[in-house]
Order: sequence, then C-alpha cells, then structure tokens
Amino acid sequence: MSAITKESVAGTLESSDAMVYASPNPGGGRLISINSSVGQQFAPQIKASAEAVLNRLNIEDVALQIEDKGALDCVLQARVKAALLRAGAKAGWEDLL
Repeated sequence: MSAITKESVAGTLESSDAMVYASPNPGGGRLISINSSVGQQFAPQIKASAEAVLNRLNIEDVALQIEDKGALDCVLQARVKAALLRAGAKAGWEDLL
C-alpha cells in the first residue's frame, strides 16, 4: 500500500479543469469532498473516478478535496494522480496509464 506523506495540489480553477488537494489522513480512511459546478448531475461519477485512481494506486488513508469546473473524466483522473504523486504516493509507470 502506498502512503501519502504531505499535502499537495494539482490543477487549476479554469473552466473545464479541476483543482485537487490531497493530504494525509492517518487511520481515517478515504475522505473525498467535491465542490463542482456540475455536482448535482455528476458528483457520483466524479467520486467514482477519484476512487478508481485511489484503488489503482492502492491508497487508503487520504483526504481529497476536488474543486471541479466541468473537467472531463480523463482530466480529473490526471489531476488526482498528479496530486497523489506530489503528496508522496509511489507508483510504477503501468499504474499511471
């Protein structure tokens, strides 16, 4: 299991992008909060995308805050991956595809 050791951020608050904040949550499991301009329609899909990245990188104790401005799924996943790697997660190249 990979661990988050510090706080990090990835992305922008531009239209069609997302800002993802990652921080350690020792022993607290996964906390995912979503603030989105399209949250009423897509919050479940945004959370599922973040969960998929966390599962792929085998990360359990993390707090993610996602500020979404209508990002496509591929953009959202890239932002989550970048924030997690900047926060100290370890991953092989095949996990990042």
